[in-house]
Amino acid sequence: MGGGGDSAAFFFAIRWHNCGMHIVRWIVGATVFLALLFLSLQNSDPAELKFFNLASFRAPLVVVVFVAFALGVAIGLLTGALRSARLSRQLSRARREQPPRHDPTTGAAGGAAPGTTPASGPGYGRSDRTRDGV
Repeated sequence: MGGGGDSAAFFFAIRWHNCGMHIVRWIVGATVFLALLFLSLQNSDPAELKFFNLASFRAPLVVVVFVAFALGVAIGLLTGALRSARLSRQLSRARREQPPRHDPTTGAAGGAAPGTTPASGPGYGRSDRTRDGV
């Protein structure tokens, strides 16, 4: 039962460390939010957007900047998702086209990886053992 106390102390040490980082993250996030809030309140002058002299749109500058930012994020996420889907399709196509390889060094399917079982490294080959298994 001696190992249980050590693992509990380790768990709480990690938990407190994460808690400290969590508090710092909230403080930094709140500071950035307040700075952006005060910046937006000071720049609430109306701005006019003209679309090729066909139409115009009048809104506070904060709204215009926020809409431009949101559109940029949306376009970035969309292009990232499209690229990810394309790469996923290419990977699945490559896996279908490539025949499965059988590597004799990996052993039987579901078995242990080479070198991970006891006495399986260099110098522990089958020829080093005696007939009676010792």
